[in-house]
Amino acid sequence: MLRKKGSEPLQDREVLLDLDYTGEPRGADCYGSLQNGGFIPPRYLNAVAGEEEDDPLCVHCEKTPNPRARFLGSYFRDGRTKIDYVLVWEVKSHRKRKAHGKGQREREELGEPEQGVQEESRSERRKAQLARWRDRFINNLQIAGLLLEKEESCSAKKTIHYLKLSAPWEVLVFYAEELSLRAPLQAQPHPDFNTSAQILQKFYVPNVLAETVPNRPVDYYTCAFRKSKMEKFLGCGDHENYFTDTQRHRIVYEILARTVYGKRKRAEVGVARLLKEGAFKAAFPLHDGPFELPACEIPPDQLNRRQVLYHYWARWSKWYKYQPLDHIREYFGEKIALYFAWLGFYTAWLLPAAIVGTFVFVSGIMTMGSNTPAREICESGGHYLMCPLCETCKPWNISDICPMAKVGYLFDHPGTVFFSVFMSFWAVTFLEYWKRKNATLAHHWDCMDFHEEEEPPRPEFAAMAPAMEENPVTGVKEPYFPEKARLSRMLTGSMVIIVMLSVVIIFLVTVIIYRSIVSVMMYETGSSVLRTQAGNIANISSSMVNLALILLMGQVYTALAEQLTKWEMHRTQTQYEDAFTFKVFIFQFVNFYSSPFYVAFFKGRFVGYPGHYGTLFGMRNEDCGPGGCLIELAEQLFIIMMGKQLINNVQEFVIPKVKAWRQKQSLASVKKSQSGQEPQPWEQDYELIECEGLFDEYLEIVLQFGFITIFVAAFPLAPLFALLNNWAEVRLDAHKFVCEYRRPVAERAQNIGVWFIILEALSHVSVIVNAFLIAFTSDFLPRLLYKYKFDNDLNGYVNFTLAYAPPSYNYSSHGVCRYKAFRDENGNYTLVYWELLAVRLGFIIAFEHVVFFVLRAIDWMVPDIPESLEVKIKRERYLAKQALADNQEALLVCSFHVDNL
Repeated sequence: MLRKKGSEPLQDREVLLDLDYTGEPRGADCYGSLQNGGFIPPRYLNAVAGEEEDDPLCVHCEKTPNPRARFLGSYFRDGRTKIDYVLVWEVKSHRKRKAHGKGQREREELGEPEQGVQEESRSERRKAQLARWRDRFINNLQIAGLLLEKEESCSAKKTIHYLKLSAPWEVLVFYAEELSLRAPLQAQPHPDFNTSAQILQKFYVPNVLAETVPNRPVDYYTCAFRKSKMEKFLGCGDHENYFTDTQRHRIVYEILARTVYGKRKRAEVGVARLLKEGAFKAAFPLHDGPFELPACEIPPDQLNRRQVLYHYWARWSKWYKYQPLDHIREYFGEKIALYFAWLGFYTAWLLPAAIVGTFVFVSGIMTMGSNTPAREICESGGHYLMCPLCETCKPWNISDICPMAKVGYLFDHPGTVFFSVFMSFWAVTFLEYWKRKNATLAHHWDCMDFHEEEEPPRPEFAAMAPAMEENPVTGVKEPYFPEKARLSRMLTGSMVIIVMLSVVIIFLVTVIIYRSIVSVMMYETGSSVLRTQAGNIANISSSMVNLALILLMGQVYTALAEQLTKWEMHRTQTQYEDAFTFKVFIFQFVNFYSSPFYVAFFKGRFVGYPGHYGTLFGMRNEDCGPGGCLIELAEQLFIIMMGKQLINNVQEFVIPKVKAWRQKQSLASVKKSQSGQEPQPWEQDYELIECEGLFDEYLEIVLQFGFITIFVAAFPLAPLFALLNNWAEVRLDAHKFVCEYRRPVAERAQNIGVWFIILEALSHVSVIVNAFLIAFTSDFLPRLLYKYKFDNDLNGYVNFTLAYAPPSYNYSSHGVCRYKAFRDENGNYTLVYWELLAVRLGFIIAFEHVVFFVLRAIDWMVPDIPESLEVKIKRERYLAKQALADNQEALLVCSFHVDNL
């Protein structure tokens, strides 16, 4: 092992931050044991790798023909030392390198150019540099106090090295205090966070959503760990199990992130940069074991935690069960658990929205027969001769659009107005209650007072920063990039964003022109069916084209935004992620919503009137279809929203399978050479794919939230489709994390971060957009005005909305035609138009003020922290004060004497 029994590990963090430290390791004459039990003397640890040795750590050992571990599981070979982390690197076998050397000599004999030789020489020098970095990094891990043990998997082509890391008790205690890990003071009953379970229990209704999940983690009152108060904490005598696996992983990763391997001027620090440089192929904590259930039946409480998550959470048959959030948090950490808690909470809240939206849609179907304007259109016959829809088209009768007039009522009736108001209240109420849920979970998971410590610089920032300056918080010299230069780069990056947004608008104009061309082609066919359905055919086909462009542009811009954010030189990972999130969301917002915004607020607004039509590139501006713009908006939302969700779900199912297959193919030669041997846990986990984080998952659901709130007046079924998608999304994500991803490092978090700010912004934007949608796109207000001024039953409404073409626009063979507008015979706006405009503006002002006032009232009435939680917080602080108070007895005696005086 690394150190002799009873020796103390080096516990000075300055050593880890000293980039020029070259001290010899303490302890035994090895950094760890090899497969055959051999040791590596210290003199070889700092050896420079020559051309004939890519891996100085194993070149002096002899390999046994059948190197098998003596203990199966997440332990060293002694069966007692836990494996907290695994580092992996690959080295080409000597046979292949000798073949390269032979080929080089043959080229020299044949007098071939030296370019290939120079390239191979650069490659060899690069390999030697990586080997030196890796050598020193491992040496410094030993100095930091970690226990190391090495395994190898060999084939004719390459050797895969697995370095197992374990943190001994002394190292765990030291870093637990430095990282302010939470320590248990007193066990408490598990709280019930499921509101639905409490409601069903009150009404004595059986709860089919509930399920008993074995081995639920114990809930404790906790406080920050302090070594001097060790005896105050529960279970402090059990060194083996006192720290949870996620805490051990976090501590070891902290050491890996701080450990140096190069020079100060280059800030060569941390395993993250070594992974990017290629010195290591992977770094990960081990899963608890296989996720498959054993062939023989065993008691549920004997399943490992990964099997519990798979059996009770990740399987498709558990789609209607509560998520075991405590188990998820225990295994993956608070950051991932909060994502699944938020996704589950949002999905549960979608249920009432989906029910109300479906009810509104069904009520529209049931009341279609009472739609007087649609009945007038269907019964008009040849009474209303409409002006041609294109330059070469013929006049048409309004009765031709009878089916579309009936269908348009489904998306434009008084119920949709009610639903838009309902969804505005729903969105803000959802966010308010999520604050309460988030606060409860943050306290339950001991991260309510968590704040990111002063973060170290990102590896890319450290590598590219031009100067070093002292950090005002830590006092340590760190890489520095001038703020003015960063602001200049951010301004340049914003210009690039504007250019990309302009590209999106150009594509939108292209789709508009495509739609106009398809419509004209449909009209010119002469077919009555194609002529009446021309608008629908053009709208549906253009929506599919638009979806393809949206997905393509999204992929291109995400890659561009990543490079832009790196170029802006953000110091910390948090700053980098926030900047990247902002860029991608702004672009995706415009990318996804520009076409619906155009249909909702611009299409049909600049048409003009007969004889004076507006044009775009020589073509007449688009007008709304026979059923109105709302039905076209609903078609676009359905195709874009459902198409994106379907494609994303297919990608989430297929892409991890493909990546896993490619990873297994790359390891096929090694597995073939070890046929007949049972693979070890670190080998099985290395076959899995790297966890890609939560950014794409959050972005997908946040964009969905925008679809169901911003344009909900036109698409009341959107919450239902979102609900169905999210039921599948939870299981897809759960399956990826449990079965297909390597285990990520458990990260702490107290909320969902910048995404909550984006959700709040979307909820407020939705109120404004829905107000304008009802006022200017829907026929709700024109019908309301007509009821008030003329007829409560809307008799004659169709004639009210149609204007006569100017006399100059005369068709001698057909007479004067009609078009939809509030204009006189000269094309000027009538008094009704201005009255309706005043009503629309008044409605927007009233709608926004009433809704925002109620929203503020909801915000005031619903506290962010439940009253019961405040009591628990006070109780925990009291226990922490009692446990950690110095000279507690002396204080009690002193207070007793004061009282007697």
